[in-house]
Amino acid sequence: MKSRGALAGATAAALLAFAANSWLCRAALRSGAIDPASFTAIRLAAGAAALVLVARGFSGGRRPAGGSLHSAVALFAYAIAFSLAYLELDAGVGALVLFGAVQVTMVSGGLLSGRRPTAAELAGIVLALAGLALLALPGRAAPPLAAASGMAAAGVAWGLYSLRGRRESAPPLAANAGNFLRAVPLAAAALVIAALRAPLHASGPGILLALVSGAVTSGLGYAIWYAALPKLSAATAGLVQLAVPVVAAAGGVLLFGERVTARLLLAGALVLSGIALALFWRRRSAPR
Repeated sequence: MKSRGALAGATAAALLAFAANSWLCRAALRSGAIDPASFTAIRLAAGAAALVLVARGFSGGRRPAGGSLHSAVALFAYAIAFSLAYLELDAGVGALVLFGAVQVTMVSGGLLSGRRPTAAELAGIVLALAGLALLALPGRAAPPLAAASGMAAAGVAWGLYSLRGRRESAPPLAANAGNFLRAVPLAAAALVIAALRAPLHASGPGILLALVSGAVTSGLGYAIWYAALPKLSAATAGLVQLAVPVVAAAGGVLLFGERVTARLLLAGALVLSGIALALFWRRRSAPR
């Protein structure tokens, strides 16, 4: 990505895919159209198939080589914890816990690697988290502890996956294809364990939602994200993902007829202002 416009476009496309993935996951799991283990297995298998096909197309038919077992474990951990948590958490609280955990993980990764967030990034984080707190917490009952802990684990896993993506030497498509392929056996094992504990169920609509989630909003979305990650600092990469809950909430209004509230508008303004502050008004020289 040789221009800021290309980087901004890729980042926006990836974040839109993440939001769409939340819509698909909630629609499938909250309706009872499919169980979490089946949704996760189909999602990862579809993502692997789509990425392998696309990667081979770009490499002249060669089998993609990239990714790692560690990244695959992080990907699987995110996917299964995400699915399980959304059985109990509502959209706002789930998004807050998920992307808050992502933010903390990625900023911590930047600190451990020796890079400290700039003053503008820290101010942006405060604004964005304040917006998410306003969006999700006031007036709601405390979320179930087990589900909230599961979503936090999903956020940590996604943050680790993103941090590993910034260091990946293979092309984004090949790296993601390799990670998804390695994660499929893990999802299959989880499917067997789930089947031993309770009957599985997967309707036609549930399977379709899982396929779209895997092939489009997960696989291709993550490939785009991997392409943008090397050009973003760890703190900025974590921060811009905080826009996803706002986008997901806006999609709920447009797609599912959810009511627009003053709280939603104010929370969105705070989150987007925080992102703008970190992206466009950072100090020119990062601290050592």
